[in-house]
Amino acid sequence: MAQPRFIKVFGAVNPGSFRISAMIMGLTETGELQVMGSGHRASQGIKRGYVTDMAAATYAIRDAVERAEKNAGTSIQSVWVGCAGAGLASRVSKVEIDIGGRRVEEEDIQALLLAARDAIQPDGRMVLHAQPAHYTLDGAHGVANPRGLHAERLGVDIHITLADGAPVRNLTEAVQNAHLDVEAVVAAPLAAGYACLSDEERDLGVALVEVGADVTNVAVHAGGMLLGLFALPFGSSDITDAIASAFGTRRFEAERLKCVSGSAMASPADHREMILIAPPSDDGAAPGKAADRSIARAELVSIVTQNLALLTREIGRALKDMGFTGPHGGQIVLTGGGAELAGIAEYAQGALGRPCRIGRPMALRGLPEAHATPGFSTLAGLCLYAADDPVDIRTIGQNYQMSSRYGAPKSVSRLLNALRQYF
Repeated sequence: MAQPRFIKVFGAVNPGSFRISAMIMGLTETGELQVMGSGHRASQGIKRGYVTDMAAATYAIRDAVERAEKNAGTSIQSVWVGCAGAGLASRVSKVEIDIGGRRVEEEDIQALLLAARDAIQPDGRMVLHAQPAHYTLDGAHGVANPRGLHAERLGVDIHITLADGAPVRNLTEAVQNAHLDVEAVVAAPLAAGYACLSDEERDLGVALVEVGADVTNVAVHAGGMLLGLFALPFGSSDITDAIASAFGTRRFEAERLKCVSGSAMASPADHREMILIAPPSDDGAAPGKAADRSIARAELVSIVTQNLALLTREIGRALKDMGFTGPHGGQIVLTGGGAELAGIAEYAQGALGRPCRIGRPMALRGLPEAHATPGFSTLAGLCLYAADDPVDIRTIGQNYQMSSRYGAPKSVSRLLNALRQYF
């Protein structure tokens, strides 16, 4: 079978605290997206979403990209980079202009977006995204295409994602040191939403909980856009550390126990099932030696659930602070590597009192089975975000993000083309 011809190629890197992964996706002549290659390796130099060792992080990023390039049979020069830490925060800014009751023209929409761009107040923080979500006519929300309609006042809701500048610059530098250009730094929860949330879910209202190794991001979507975002400094590696500490074993052994025998839901058989644990001084001796010891699986499950109780309590508080309660709350989607823990959806549903499901990357041609898991949702979402290339109002005029590759004249042309296509 002949290989499809790709007219555009997107590269993505997700520098997590547990693993660093890379993906190369191509857009075919028929308009289909296909994964060309992907790769991952153990993380180095990154802790809780922050670069802690520039040289180690650079090496790990370069290694992950080279593995993806080898699988894809091609090389890339630039990438879209995921950011899970850096104090991510989100807000919605509402801007209106007076048009005097006449018909809305394209020039009015451009003037509105220019006014919205000038109204951004980052308060000393870095703006990662500033995207138009919905238009309003005389206060009426949910207008997808205001062109040609009459109104006294035309408004727009702008979704703004903020981050601390220094950590983002460190992340950008680590990627650039790996001989790659940075197309943009994308908030991980926004990218994950592209991979595992449907348009209907985003419209009805959904909370996306991305459980990473060191950071859990809680994002609330409603009306088709991201309304709120909160980062918790707690993740699945904290459960691993609790297991290692409780049973006096090494981290890699604790991770194996969590993944193979751990569960978020207890069962009556747990007290009868015994699990072998290697001691921390084990140098590779075969299991079953006198130095090994065994515990009841119930002890392991108890450690897991104790730490999950702490996590879900903080998730519940974050959801409450963002107004995701009562009739304003809906389904919760769990994704990220921590969502691969057995029984976590059932546990979270009971703890949070909301329907929960596991979020995985949507079916993509060429996506390896090993990467079609919650732990790779953000990676796949980065490529989907790059392919969608949403409009950012900062690309209008002079005041755009310096890492962007678009100049002012091209930016206005790109924005107007997008408005014609989508609105």
